[in-house]
Amino acid sequence: MTEVTLYRPVGVEELRLIEDSDFTTFPPRLPEQPIFYPVTNEAYAAQIAREWNTRFGSERGYVTRFQMDGAFLAQFEPRKVGGRMREEYWIPAERLDEFNMHIIGPIEVIATFAPQEAEAGA
Repeated sequence: MTEVTLYRPVGVEELRLIEDSDFTTFPPRLPEQPIFYPVTNEAYAAQIAREWNTRFGSERGYVTRFQMDGAFLAQFEPRKVGGRMREEYWIPAERLDEFNMHIIGPIEVIATFAPQEAEAGA
């Protein structure tokens, strides 16, 4: 099995829900969130966590890293959403349970950002 490393920027509430799953799954999307979007590189995830999660609705931003079954992930096309660095997968919310079943190992928190760091990085 081929493993692919993905990253997901999250806020405080989403991290609590990940913790509740013992770091094995991402929580269901809210009704106004039709897409789950893991990203392909740490720098882009850090940018989102630092510049978005710390400013909009969360006091902190976190970067999570996880391994994914590459065969499952291959059915989704990576999407460029800006510059070369900004690449993400768009997973329909109704397929998130299936996506979660193909995570290999634990979801790790690899970076934490506070609002002050967002202001310094802007």
